[in-house]
Amino acid sequence: MSTPVLLVLGAGPKIGLSVAKAFAAKGYKVAIAARSLQDGVDEDGFLRVQVDLEQTTEIEKVFAKVTESLGIPHVVVYNAALRNPRDLQDPLASISLEDIKSEFAVNSISPLFAAQEAVKGFKQLPSSASRTFIQTGNALNVIVLPNVLTFGMTKSAAAHMIRSASVGYKRKGFKFYYADERQPDGGPTIPVNGPAAGKMYVELAENPEQGPWDYTFIDGKGYVEFK
Repeated sequence: MSTPVLLVLGAGPKIGLSVAKAFAAKGYKVAIAARSLQDGVDEDGFLRVQVDLEQTTEIEKVFAKVTESLGIPHVVVYNAALRNPRDLQDPLASISLEDIKSEFAVNSISPLFAAQEAVKGFKQLPSSASRTFIQTGNALNVIVLPNVLTFGMTKSAAAHMIRSASVGYKRKGFKFYYADERQPDGGPTIPVNGPAAGKMYVELAENPEQGPWDYTFIDGKGYVEFK
């Protein structure tokens, strides 16, 4: 069996790198992609790919580069996010067309095309492969915070994509998750917990069955459903 491959899109210093290290510890070959990176191989042995995820047309090139260098990604994690804060008392006032285009590009459209590229690869992998796509989510698909109005719109769109894909590809055994770490009271985890995400994402990838697509979890406890 070939060594499995992980691709992390949006490899920031918190969740992104924690996820990369968690999968590397399980024997995965790892590629990380972000705007701040330079192409090459880092000290951890991770393939680095420079990409601006606001430019959705770059997604296909990233997958091609990773596939050529490491092999087809077995697990794809989309961790990038762009948030433009709004006035809590007047959230519509400051919205510009350019702002909303950028937020949708990074948070909704690029994940859509990343999932499309992931599926192209999954179709070429054996059924024993993980074939898992995870997007780092948050509670904004179910709660309202006016000061992040447009960010919530984009995350809700992404959540709908993940839910649809989890249904559409279930018979093929491809898994899709919108992973959302919560506090015990159901509130969002701020700041984010990179090691907790790394541990949880590995568990989702290793489970051969599709779990709840909206995967709300608590560090140390696992999946918890919030009403």
